[in-house]
Amino acid sequence: MADKSQAHDKQVLHKLGYAQELSRRMSGFSNFAISFSIICILAGGISAFPAAFNALGSGGAFMIWLVGGALAMSVAVGMGQIASSFPTAGGLYHWSSHLGGKFWGWATAWFNLVGLICVVSSVDVLLYTVFFKDLLLGTVLGVDVSTFGYWHQFIFVAVVLISQAALNHYYIDITTKLTDLSGYVILGLTVILIITLFAFSPVAIDITRLWTFKNFTGDVGGAVVPFRTENVAFAFLLGLSYVCYTITGFDASAHTSEETQDAQVNVPKGMWTAVFWSWTFGLVAVAAYVLTMPNIDEAGAAGWGSFFYMWGASRMPFALSLFLAVGMVLVNYVCALAGLTSTSRMMYAFARDGGLPGSKALSNVSTTYRTPGTAVWVSAILALLSTVYAPYYLVLAVACAVFLYISMVMPIAAGLLAEGGPKWKEKGPFHLGGFSKINAVLAIIFGLVLAISGFFPPNEKVFYFTIGMIVVMPIVWYGFERNRFEGVPEGDKIAQRQKLIADIEKKYGES
Repeated sequence: MADKSQAHDKQVLHKLGYAQELSRRMSGFSNFAISFSIICILAGGISAFPAAFNALGSGGAFMIWLVGGALAMSVAVGMGQIASSFPTAGGLYHWSSHLGGKFWGWATAWFNLVGLICVVSSVDVLLYTVFFKDLLLGTVLGVDVSTFGYWHQFIFVAVVLISQAALNHYYIDITTKLTDLSGYVILGLTVILIITLFAFSPVAIDITRLWTFKNFTGDVGGAVVPFRTENVAFAFLLGLSYVCYTITGFDASAHTSEETQDAQVNVPKGMWTAVFWSWTFGLVAVAAYVLTMPNIDEAGAAGWGSFFYMWGASRMPFALSLFLAVGMVLVNYVCALAGLTSTSRMMYAFARDGGLPGSKALSNVSTTYRTPGTAVWVSAILALLSTVYAPYYLVLAVACAVFLYISMVMPIAAGLLAEGGPKWKEKGPFHLGGFSKINAVLAIIFGLVLAISGFFPPNEKVFYFTIGMIVVMPIVWYGFERNRFEGVPEGDKIAQRQKLIADIEKKYGES
């Protein structure tokens, strides 16, 4: 059965003009697990929690997660039905190119690639600052971390990235096993954390906190939102950056399409189920955070330390606290590890079509390890360099979220216009039927709302960078790339490539 599935996967890939260079080592669960590990509600779900709580208090955090998760689900299923039709590595770029034209695909690729690089760097930075330094060392073990500086962070992140790149290049089977395991561990740790917080809560549970809004914008909320606004709707929009950062990166399922068995079924399923279960378990976790805080006003005044205020007030035993903290460090490591897998596959796919400088090297897949080694290491280096510009987690986190959501709605927008036409005549096994175009419109709106939530202070740099990319990309395209970049194979080019595809696959033992 597996051989039949892989033969079909290869046939679909050939029809899209590509050879089976990567190894189809991933099951349906593995495809789910890589997106679920990157979303990781024990990563952004904790580190970005103040973005929502310190905007509109306990009820705001709960409702922002509830609403934001629904927005993300619309984007996930919208992407899913395109993935079911076109299961290729670098999915978003390929979909946009095929459905919207070369420029649209090229622009999607750059937004997606920059976003993915920021995913890896931001998660590794928060692995150090939030989970290793502040939670494990400072809060749980009581180590004085006040003297820890930028170079401690830089060296830590560099060492971590080297190990993650080595795993992705030389030990991809171990990487897959780690992300598979991480899927179970994230769920298990989340359940243990929720039970622990309620069992050792210092206060009686007041369920009304889940719908009680409190304006913590400005100084009263520790200046997480560095200005005061009395507009609740605007504060809610600002708080959506919590969801924008946390429930993202699920395009990893698409980027590993060529490594997933029965990709037309398992890739879309991996995406939407990763979002759904993250949304569901995350909602219960947010409820636990706000219901077990000793005092909502004191938590708000703690600013970016509102989660640590809640944790520090818990009466959980030291051993349990240590267990949870160590577990969070480990799942955050795997979160970035999976992010590097996704980034390297995107870089490989874009380079395969000549979209990047040094494309020949970046698209090379090792015949020994069946991984794009150069793309892996270049992705890791760029992730490290991005921390030089933005040593603070927040800027990197918001940048990755904004760019990823922009890149995710771009192929959905192209699909909305192309659906039913010559570019997209047939749907894959997963499709939305008559709800397809309605969802596409909603997903575009919802995705852009989530992206826009990251444009306001203190994230002005993200807004400026986004505007800069929007201005510069057409100039670069029309000045240099339009006549050079061939884009994805289509039409007669696919037929002409079949001999080349056979030769390539012979090299990898796929013939």
